[in-house]
Amino acid sequence: MTVHIGAKPGEIAETVLMPGDPYRARWAAQTFLTDAVLVNEVRGMLGYTGIWRGHRVTIQGSGMGQPSMAIYARELMVDYGAQTLIRIGSAGALQPHIAVRDLVLAQAASSHGSPSTPLFQGLNFAPVADFGLLSKAHQAAQGIGTPVHVGGILTSDAFYDDRADLTEQVKRHGCLCIEMETAELYTLAARMNRRALSILTISDHILTGEALPADQRERSFGAMVELALTTAFGGGA
Repeated sequence: MTVHIGAKPGEIAETVLMPGDPYRARWAAQTFLTDAVLVNEVRGMLGYTGIWRGHRVTIQGSGMGQPSMAIYARELMVDYGAQTLIRIGSAGALQPHIAVRDLVLAQAASSHGSPSTPLFQGLNFAPVADFGLLSKAHQAAQGIGTPVHVGGILTSDAFYDDRADLTEQVKRHGCLCIEMETAELYTLAARMNRRALSILTISDHILTGEALPADQRERSFGAMVELALTTAFGGGA
């Protein structure tokens, strides 16, 4: 076990799905996995390991923001040997052609900075998704019936952002959406030579103010979880 993850050796699978919300981790495990076992509840950050179509998988909450993601992703990779990490989270759309409930595959993640920024000493490192996972996700997405967009996103640790001018610039440069964890996940995966991808559900729209009602979120997030599992393992055993 680590400081933040109470799982015993062998209780974490090599493939880990990472929602920000620990209760979403519980919902996804109960909905999609068989024989799901609670392997972590330290600080209420729930994690479950179970089986999806013959494949062993862990679903572990990451918390909100890059500092929290940095803790859980690093411990999963360094201490538990996780090889593939797929973020399944929500995001706010920045482009008019993207609608609430659409999915976004994050090809690259711009940011204001992350916990890893001091390592680069002024270099603007470009965190990107694992191409193999990105390609598989894009291919698998063609048959799910939910619109899927691929491109760059913005990762920000500020949920309430007063920089409307900066939001306009990233929109102008084609960023599809804004969320809070991907840039650091991709940076850590590159450092550890692991595979990472973020699959995001658009839960609200920055331009129009439209938001997905709370009682509809789990149903809409189901397509994202199914796509993440299919990306990691294919259609079955």
